[in-house]
Amino acid sequence: MRYHLKKFHWILSSQFGLDLRLLFQSIRGIPAYLYDLLSFRKDYKGKFMLKPCLHDRYQEGGSTKSEYFWQDLLVARAIYQDCPSKHVDIGSRVDGFVAHVASFRECEVFDVRLISTNVPGVIFRQADLMDPDSLSENEACCDSLSCLHAIEHFGLGRYGDPVNPKGYKQGLANMAKLLKSGGTFYLSTPIGIERVEFNANWVFDPRTIIQAAEESGLTLKKLIIITPENEPIEFIVNPESITALAQSQYQLGLFIFNKSN
Repeated sequence: MRYHLKKFHWILSSQFGLDLRLLFQSIRGIPAYLYDLLSFRKDYKGKFMLKPCLHDRYQEGGSTKSEYFWQDLLVARAIYQDCPSKHVDIGSRVDGFVAHVASFRECEVFDVRLISTNVPGVIFRQADLMDPDSLSENEACCDSLSCLHAIEHFGLGRYGDPVNPKGYKQGLANMAKLLKSGGTFYLSTPIGIERVEFNANWVFDPRTIIQAAEESGLTLKKLIIITPENEPIEFIVNPESITALAQSQYQLGLFIFNKSN
């Protein structure tokens, strides 16, 4: 029930601009705002304009419970520690993970959509990762590769990409070709009871991702589970635990693969 309520809230807020949670917090903040306004005006006679911020007082000083926060932080730290020769990213958040990495090293970013901004330390390239021809000149180009919260969108048309039910599988195979033998691949995606929530995203059975990766010459090194409510947990991988994970409603799986020699 909680999962479906969160999905309903996501649709209202992100697609229709109706965030009921912020609305109620803002209504709650009106009395405090009016009190502070009158108190401030007693002692200030300069130029004055109104720009109410009604709900900020009821929120934490920053968001550390988001799965995006944890995946971006964990993978950026891992890349910093590993210090690879070249890191390439596929479709991860530019204002999150990519910015983290660009703060300490150069990286190259492929995305199906155009990114026109010039960002120090980042080379942007527009490419459809489901199309092997768009990557033919980049095979075995890096020893470190990331794709965070992106592969679940492949083939659903959400970002103007061609609709393709096997898009994620083709995309994963093409991404693996970018990686040199012995290289590391950081891949995150929603996992649980396998389904398509069209056209937002896939939720994958973790075995689907592991099998597709193995078919592309990748070996699972580590699996970290992240939920919006909890800190990341390194998952003990065995057939029983993976089966249980596949029966959950939703988790974010951060898979760390190595490419076989």
